[in-house]
Amino acid sequence: MVPLRLDFDLLMEPLGFIKVLEWIFSIFAFATCGGFQGETTLLVSCEGVVNKTITAAFAYPFRLNTVVFSAPDPKRCGGTWTDVYLVGNFSSSVQFFVTFAVLAFLYCMAALVVYIGYKHVYQQNSKFPLTDLAVTVIAAFLWLVSTFAWAKALADIKMSTGASIIPGIEACKAPGTTCRFASVTSMKTLNVSVVFGLLNMLLWGGNIWFVYKDTNLHNQPNRISQITGVYSAQRGI
Repeated sequence: MVPLRLDFDLLMEPLGFIKVLEWIFSIFAFATCGGFQGETTLLVSCEGVVNKTITAAFAYPFRLNTVVFSAPDPKRCGGTWTDVYLVGNFSSSVQFFVTFAVLAFLYCMAALVVYIGYKHVYQQNSKFPLTDLAVTVIAAFLWLVSTFAWAKALADIKMSTGASIIPGIEACKAPGTTCRFASVTSMKTLNVSVVFGLLNMLLWGGNIWFVYKDTNLHNQPNRISQITGVYSAQRGI
């Protein structure tokens, strides 16, 4: 059994310090996105109804095509009001982003345990730094892909829940019926999640160099140059 040796020195170095930041930022990435709830509000005037507020509540994972507006009144505007759904299903993009953020969080926890408790094993076994390097490169790429996919989906969500939905509502085109956009829940926290996605991408991308420095891919050329220098000195070159 490999002995546990607590050593926090690595956290003071770029490799460990950046890993702590990655761990923290990944929490903010999925926390600011996964718990979001909001609603879109319209004001409807029709037969027997004046400026009646109707709402459509939506939330993570943003399957908007399953969200329906409440009816203006029990008589449904004299029978002219039909069910109105929001448009779009953005669950794949946002779930990809959140799932990857959670996986990155779990990996950072595991890596920090190794850095702190098994630093001697990490430094003696070349497979650990190489694995860490491979995961870091892949993670940096996936942060790029997932963040931009989520940013595009967020832009579409704002379109699908904003004032632009009015022209596409058939029930609002009925004679004597008028619809006005009232409000939509602020999506600042979702904007913040995209920012944290970009920050994570930069952190993981920048950390590639520091992880690479701990692998034999970086150390081997240095050893070869040192051996060559010693050999040349011995020959008097």
